[in-house]
Amino acid sequence: MFGSALVALALLPLGLAAVQGAPQASAPASAPASAPISSEQLPVTEADVLKLGSDIPGRLTVPVMIGAAGPYPFTIDTGAERSVISGELVRLLGLARGRSVRVTTMTGASIVATAIIPSLKVSTIATGRIEAPIFKGNDLGAPGLLGLDSLKGHAVSIDFDRQVMTVRAAGRSTRAARNDPDEIVIRAKSLFGQLVVTDASFRGQRVQVVLDTGSAVTVGNQALRRRIVNPRGGIKPLALTSVTGASLSTDYASIGEVRLGTVVFQNLPVAFADAAPFARFGLIRRPALLLGIDALREFRRVDIDFANREVRLALPVRPR
Repeated sequence: MFGSALVALALLPLGLAAVQGAPQASAPASAPASAPISSEQLPVTEADVLKLGSDIPGRLTVPVMIGAAGPYPFTIDTGAERSVISGELVRLLGLARGRSVRVTTMTGASIVATAIIPSLKVSTIATGRIEAPIFKGNDLGAPGLLGLDSLKGHAVSIDFDRQVMTVRAAGRSTRAARNDPDEIVIRAKSLFGQLVVTDASFRGQRVQVVLDTGSAVTVGNQALRRRIVNPRGGIKPLALTSVTGASLSTDYASIGEVRLGTVVFQNLPVAFADAAPFARFGLIRRPALLLGIDALREFRRVDIDFANREVRLALPVRPR
């Protein structure tokens, strides 16, 4: 059913959920002579592309080469099965178009175009041809997103102290070597390429946690929402907007006693909705969280090792 499905959970504050191959959309027979000029027809400069997402506070990126061009600041999205690219960068580089694809976002399905990335390089990653869905750069918050198709066999490190995001080839597991007393190691399982932490709970009940560095907001499903009684500060409505411009209504609340390994969150903000990724992962009936960058910022550093299915969390410095 999901043989060719792609998943991208990048959220600004929300992003893609699933992408499936679809027939090429036919072009209209003719266009009105007085049709207005679309923004997609306007010229794009290198400065325009490099500026994408620069006004988002705390946005962390890595330098990516597209063929011989670049580097361009891409965000690493551990909730995305496939990499995506902005229309602005596609136009700047004159990339060829690929198939149209059906994209199921947090808010529904739509048909979008793709571009052919001839090669992509960042740090130790070097890929061949990629067929990447195209979205507006302002909606992505960057010229593009690196998904799991580019991260196989690699590890991602997010250093919040230095405000740096890096990627490297993953070596053999080093979980036996724990030299830092303020670091914890959590084992995870792989689900459609995403790392899912199973050693997590809410008030003693197990919760499935999907790590999603592309999400600005942590999202919980309704199965978890039903277990929330009198959340701190009450429940407030929050509308999240997907990369296609559609919106999703959520219940936003701060909850306590969420445990991740040996770490306990006592005030974790969560937007509750039965968003499409939960169905994709088979997590409708079981309490689940898409843990976004807002929660990960509670740590000094987060290392996500896909090859060894391991997550390392550097705890905040303890006050003396």
